[in-house]
Amino acid sequence: MIVMTEQTHKAGFVNIVGKPNVGKSTLMNVLIGERLSIISSKAQTTRHRIMGIINDDAYQIVFSDTPGMLKPKYELHKNMMGFVHMSLEDADVILFVTDLFETDAEIEDVIEKINQSGVPVLLVINKIDLSKENQLDEVTAYWTQRIKAEAVIPISATESFNTERILMEILDRLPQHPPFYDKEELTDKPERFFASEIVREKIFLNYKKEIPYSTEVAIEDFYEEDHIIRIRAVIYVERKSQKGIIIGEGGKALKRVGIQAREEMEKFFGKKIFLETFVKVEDDWRKNKNKLKKFGYDQ
Repeated sequence: MIVMTEQTHKAGFVNIVGKPNVGKSTLMNVLIGERLSIISSKAQTTRHRIMGIINDDAYQIVFSDTPGMLKPKYELHKNMMGFVHMSLEDADVILFVTDLFETDAEIEDVIEKINQSGVPVLLVINKIDLSKENQLDEVTAYWTQRIKAEAVIPISATESFNTERILMEILDRLPQHPPFYDKEELTDKPERFFASEIVREKIFLNYKKEIPYSTEVAIEDFYEEDHIIRIRAVIYVERKSQKGIIIGEGGKALKRVGIQAREEMEKFFGKKIFLETFVKVEDDWRKNKNKLKKFGYDQ
């Protein structure tokens, strides 16, 4: 039996970067085995860096799922890209995730930063279950010309295909270090953060066009009792007209979001949930630095 000592224990930060919608959040959830990042088919659903942690007797991997790379149009976007740039600075390994359909358009400068960072990069090509003849070879050739990668790993995150290989490649490159977090911890985020993310996920599932991107969710109350958690969530929108859309005719749309979020939270927290939802207008919050700070986008 090998006894792990502080000298042989491995620990490090693995940061997942890539364009919106390539499957970064899905991949992190598969690797960790918990639904920590919200998953939605709409782009830009991950706005903050979310830490998820894998613990083993021999190692600790701290994953960070960053917002999708994009050209900033609002103060919010600049803030989100700040999370991406920060993630390049504190990484021991970078997972650059792409898929069969993305190019490097609009993210050339970030790719240049990645290539100059000196951090080992694993190029992960997702969605290969959708691959047509020779498509994977062409995509691999395209990206290996652009990214200085130490390994290319084709995967299907939704089918958990080849994701184990990612862990092996990470462990090969992880530095020897004592654990950064308590081994019982799964994430560095508080519980109310996940409550707000679950509500936000349901908004992305239930509304179209600009509405999900114009909303922010704040958890004003989070009271945990023995058998129940009482949560009060406020959904902020930018304009009065959006408030009407979120609530829906006779309050039906908001009620549907509330029911779906409550069911998801009960699975996530393993307790009965009493959830109240309210909608408030916060004019143009995405363009206002002070309002962004209020919502936790603080670099």
